[in-house]
Amino acid sequence: MLKKILSILAVTLLSVTVGASVQASTITVEKGDTLWDLSQAKNTSVENIKTLNNLNTDLIRPGDELTIAPQKQYTVKEGDTLWDIAKEHQVNVSQIKEWNQLHTDLIHPGLNLLIFEGVKTTNTDIVEKPIQSAEAAPKESKKVEPATETQNKSTSNVPATSTNNTSSKEITVKATAYTASCEGCSGITATGINLKENPNAKVISVDPSVIPLGSKVYVEGYGEAIAGDTGGAIKGNKIDVFIPSKQDAINFGVKQLKVTILN
Repeated sequence: MLKKILSILAVTLLSVTVGASVQASTITVEKGDTLWDLSQAKNTSVENIKTLNNLNTDLIRPGDELTIAPQKQYTVKEGDTLWDIAKEHQVNVSQIKEWNQLHTDLIHPGLNLLIFEGVKTTNTDIVEKPIQSAEAAPKESKKVEPATETQNKSTSNVPATSTNNTSSKEITVKATAYTASCEGCSGITATGINLKENPNAKVISVDPSVIPLGSKVYVEGYGEAIAGDTGGAIKGNKIDVFIPSKQDAINFGVKQLKVTILN
């Protein structure tokens, strides 16, 4: 455990050291400046300056303030979601979509994404916090209470009788997040998945009459997951996505997402 903590600290310190050299900067355009001149001086490209600053033309005027930031390319790997990539690079999903002209959260392995480093985030697609996200807080203790053997066995009969509302493969839902990292929580889902032993599991809590338990689904911005849990407050077109960290679950807030039922 001590080695693990020291390793985490070392990575953190390294991140701080490296981060200091990749912060975005703001420059004020002076008379005679052109985007070409600025791109050469800042070791970037005209296209990247235009993308980062939402410019539709090469024309700039003295007094304009432009953000310049180091850029990198990220190649999407299997299992990646925009939410994961945004969190890793400390940016927002909306920023990645804007920089890469994406009109959907769906991405595929091999896709190259442009990421600007050191750019301030707005939190708009991470947080809708305090009151809205409080809906998820009470469910932490309810949803992850120890499941009885009867509960675990009974779930095997649900999918066969709960498909009456799934006439469409894709539905729009209200999404919140929950975690197993709470005092007194067992971390055992309604279908017997141990979330504490499998913190990287992609699991969502559902209303079985809308999304059958055991279904494989694709959740916009979250990725492929299993409909493996239920909750007293999860009724109708509403889901909870499992996130290991309690703070990250709170930060997830409340979102309108599309869910595709894969099977």
